[in-house]
Amino acid sequence: MNSSPVICFGQQPCGFFPRRFLFAKFQTARRLQSEIGGEIVFFYHDSDHDPRETRTVLRHRKTGEPIELNFAFDNPIQRKFSPMYQKRVRSDWHSKTALQLPAYVERRWVEAFQATTASHVADFCLEMYRRLGLLDGIRVMRSADPEFRRAACDIEEFFVDVPYEGEIVRARWLDGALKLHKGGDTFVTLPPMSFGKEKISPARDSRLRWMQSVVVCSHYVAGAGEQAYLRKEDAPEITFIARDTIDRSDEAYTDISA
Repeated sequence: MNSSPVICFGQQPCGFFPRRFLFAKFQTARRLQSEIGGEIVFFYHDSDHDPRETRTVLRHRKTGEPIELNFAFDNPIQRKFSPMYQKRVRSDWHSKTALQLPAYVERRWVEAFQATTASHVADFCLEMYRRLGLLDGIRVMRSADPEFRRAACDIEEFFVDVPYEGEIVRARWLDGALKLHKGGDTFVTLPPMSFGKEKISPARDSRLRWMQSVVVCSHYVAGAGEQAYLRKEDAPEITFIARDTIDRSDEAYTDISA
């Protein structure tokens, strides 16, 4: 059995420039690796579907005024219900956003953005993180990868990627049925359909056990929000590490020196 440390942290796509709290997770993991050795794994939860997660808050380079940017999606169903790896970027979004960026980020990061042409949200964010140098020497494992899903343990609380009105959506398995959450207490129940493990991704409370069954990490870097809801009893073998603090944690990090 390999006894070398495996340092993991997880995050859904969280802006085409990473939010500052994600940058802090990268930094914390690298610092820990310098102390104990081992490998760093980025668990990229691209099965998530919440479009609010990809909001990117930048500050004007001269005035400091913030602007909130986000992807433009092909249609409302896709925006609200499709998992990140299935959300398509509207064709005109890339060029329009590129015109705004010079006032907010250095020229080299404008050029990195212009060179990134992935057609789906999760791929676009991941490619940007790669161009920013954040993924150097880090193994990325994606929750949408069918092989990852097939290798993961069985769980009772989960979502299923299924077809709905011409799109792939992430439906919650509740009370023996597939349901889409429309808001508040309103759900739409989808017709019965068969599905395999390659279509399943975890709910929040089952995410740690599901992830750990494949990643098998020794250390996990978590933010304050994660520390509050992670069911640490599901993985007592993990040493949990609080991520480094960072100011304006919900804004985008653009001071990368790669």
